[in-house]
Amino acid sequence: MNFSNAAFVAAYGSYGQLTGSDRAEVAFSGRSNVGKSSLINKLLNRRALARVSATPGKTATINFYNVDDIYLVDLPGYGYAKVSKGEKKRWSELIGGYLADADRDLRLVVQLVDMRHAPSAEDVQMINAMIDGEIPFIIAFTKADKLRSRERAERMSAFESEIPCFKDIISVVTSSESGEGMETLRELIDEAVHDGEV
Repeated sequence: MNFSNAAFVAAYGSYGQLTGSDRAEVAFSGRSNVGKSSLINKLLNRRALARVSATPGKTATINFYNVDDIYLVDLPGYGYAKVSKGEKKRWSELIGGYLADADRDLRLVVQLVDMRHAPSAEDVQMINAMIDGEIPFIIAFTKADKLRSRERAERMSAFESEIPCFKDIISVVTSSESGEGMETLRELIDEAVHDGEV
């Protein structure tokens, strides 16, 4: 699979706007400012395909990118406090509607978690929802370059009790700065799309 063969397709601001699914999809989920856009850009060997912002909550739409023969789907970041209740509700319906849509050919969700911190309540809620809904997912720990080796080991140990069923979940340590973990992530996505499992 050629991850460099990527192009922006469309952005949707509400669940009702979404068009039907005509190919396999891999979605990226995570709280606001977890580094989703940066990771997608690094994964696709692009500088600015996905818009990166220092302002949390900037991705307020579901963004579709055509990559080779699949769609990568950038879901809005959740958990950002400084937006209206109406906006939070729209985001929740957009993300929940997408993930619950049985007609979509969703092969994998890459759930991003900031490696420097314990997962947020929303992270745990999302992980539990995917476990309960039997949605295939992996965890990509972001911003690994910000931690020393000892701090990484401590966080990985803590995740065992902080993340539900952690030992049964495939996880990848990543850095959008150094590129760490990107090749592994590409392989896992490729497996999910073409072999149907990771």
